[in-house]
Amino acid sequence: MADVMPPNMLNERPRTPAGLLSNREKDRLIERGFLGLYRWYTARSQETRNWNPDRSFDWRSLNKNLPPEVITVLEGFFAVEQYAPDFTSNLVHLVRRSHGRSHFQLRWGSEEEKHADAWENAVLFSGQRSPQWVEEYKDRLKSQTWELPFPDAIHNLVYTVFQERATQLNYLNMMKIAQGRSEKPHLKGVSDPVLAKVAQTIAVDEAAHYNFFLEGVRMYLYYYPEQTLRAIKNVISQFSMPAAQLVPNWEHFFETVYRAGIYGPRDFQRDVMQVAFRNLGIESRKALEEGIRKTREVPDFDGGNFKTTAIWDTFDYGAVEGDVRRLHVKIQDYEKEIGFDAIDPTEFIENPEVPRTGSSAADD
Repeated sequence: MADVMPPNMLNERPRTPAGLLSNREKDRLIERGFLGLYRWYTARSQETRNWNPDRSFDWRSLNKNLPPEVITVLEGFFAVEQYAPDFTSNLVHLVRRSHGRSHFQLRWGSEEEKHADAWENAVLFSGQRSPQWVEEYKDRLKSQTWELPFPDAIHNLVYTVFQERATQLNYLNMMKIAQGRSEKPHLKGVSDPVLAKVAQTIAVDEAAHYNFFLEGVRMYLYYYPEQTLRAIKNVISQFSMPAAQLVPNWEHFFETVYRAGIYGPRDFQRDVMQVAFRNLGIESRKALEEGIRKTREVPDFDGGNFKTTAIWDTFDYGAVEGDVRRLHVKIQDYEKEIGFDAIDPTEFIENPEVPRTGSSAADD
């Protein structure tokens, strides 16, 4: 699965000792997991989040006296989401040979497109930007093209975990402002139920996206722990929000977001990185970097030891295994509902590579 696995990993794969899963089999298991997850996700999104950016909100009632800082933030949200076609097409092309991932990216793109339309409506119905201004701004945005932040699939998958969580946090904090719950003096008294509902609705979508990508990273972490941990380290060392280099006046937008208490470096550390680490069984950034450093000091396979010998102390592998098992139970329950279990069931296959030293979280 060359379009799913990072090219450098494909070229550097070691020989597979007897008794361990081959890399081809690991790839097959990950692909089946993605396919089952995609089918489950699509059914659930259609049942619980089938909203419309025009009809689901009372746009005529949007507050026409929102402070300039809020309008600046809405413009920024609208601008970033304008690159949904680029986000989608580039990611689909990268994973086009994976049924589950490529089809999910199409589904994801259709949901991101709704976000773009909803934030555009918010800017228009605020009454503080004319339709002509919005059209000219869109033309300016679309004169540039967003490119993938990383060249391979595993790094971009990891990136989307952190990016989706950060985006969700932005929208949740905008919801708090619109609900009149801001602690910032210049935003006290701001209240707009329509804007609060918009921000909350989109934040729920972003949470669903985060969970999908998180499940994908867990599968990679389970079957390819060393490579995945290194990808996580690389991503967080150079993380930035999408389109930061493309949106006009980004620095002003980011400063406004920071001053409004919506998002900043501390929020990324505390509410994005640490949340994702906890969900992935990683204790801390320091533990991650130290574990990778120690792993590099272990003799490689040709020297008589596996390179992954020291990696097991870097994260809670038992917790990750338990999460991957639970994902497969969810997929299997869904397949039973529609009859796939009798035709082509998804099965969980244990990775025998991990050292077994007794009970683990996966047995709970």
